[in-house]
Amino acid sequence: MTHSKTLNLPYTMKRILVLIIALSNLSVVIAGNKDRAGQAGAYELLINPWGRSSGWNGLNTSTVRGFESLNQNVAGLAFTKKTEIGFAHTNYLTGTGININALGLAQSVGKSGGVIGVSVVAMTFGEIQVTTTQNPEGGVGFYRPQFLNIALAYSKIFSKSIYGGFVVRGISESVSDISATGLALDAGIQYQTGTKKDPEKIKFGIALRNIGTPMRFRGDALSFKGTAPEGTYPLTIEKRSQQFELPSMLNIGLSYDFKFGGADATKRNQRLTLVGHFTSNSFYRDQIGAGAEYAFKEQFMIRGGYNYQQGLLNSNERSTAFTGLSGGITIDLPTKKGGPNVAFDYSYRTSNPWGGTHTVGVRINL
Repeated sequence: MTHSKTLNLPYTMKRILVLIIALSNLSVVIAGNKDRAGQAGAYELLINPWGRSSGWNGLNTSTVRGFESLNQNVAGLAFTKKTEIGFAHTNYLTGTGININALGLAQSVGKSGGVIGVSVVAMTFGEIQVTTTQNPEGGVGFYRPQFLNIALAYSKIFSKSIYGGFVVRGISESVSDISATGLALDAGIQYQTGTKKDPEKIKFGIALRNIGTPMRFRGDALSFKGTAPEGTYPLTIEKRSQQFELPSMLNIGLSYDFKFGGADATKRNQRLTLVGHFTSNSFYRDQIGAGAEYAFKEQFMIRGGYNYQQGLLNSNERSTAFTGLSGGITIDLPTKKGGPNVAFDYSYRTSNPWGGTHTVGVRINL
């Protein structure tokens, strides 16, 4: 006679496993292939505008914290203890004239109430000359495209090990006479475990991003004056633009902490974190990467990452200007004992062509 054994997991852990399986199955349903590359729009949703997490090259799905998690894995928002506010500026692909400004806020609403987060990200392209069939060289004015997305998030601690949340994001792309709007949803979870002395040694994160409504451009730029089929009176005719999907993706990350230094095992003042990461893109090539971060007293941090995709090492096959490498530093210091912390972040991502992407940011933890 044989006896079967049932895996005895805590109820909360069972629920989180069900969520992981559901997210993974959903990613299979929406997942695309290389033949669908270029068929999605709103690719600004894939750009990380924050100074700390962009130094990882977006590989920190399992470790991201605070309002920066709204663009990576919203579960990390739950780690906010009181209030965090910050601003970041990105010089995107130096030489193109593209700039990104981001403002973030995270606010705890109590031990059991969770954390609310808000972010505003604006992408500008400078002045571009207006050209027409009659004036192909321009000289008739300028226009200024702008991409804007505003996100509202909620995240909560479900247990000592499990964190989760969701984001609702409004998207706008516009010039003077045409625009497109959409709505996107993100969801994410983080799980951490370890030894009795270091219960946060191992971290796991999974995030499903940019699931939302198709977008379509509308406006006066798609209309023109014509003549009625029967008769000679004029009509305003509007052309319909093709709708496009959002660049949905699934991020899976794992990290491991090594702590050392200090007088004894209970007062380690140095940390080395190693991360591994995989991204499944619906309309883009999948990516796999690894990175590391060294921290001294959690006041000075230096990090770097490498994110690889098929064809990245061959200039003839590469489908992105980015070449995979990134690096960054953070200086995080208290203004006074027991007072707020002020942190300065910087990151750089390599590219070819153009001169790479620089991001600087400042954050205040109250």
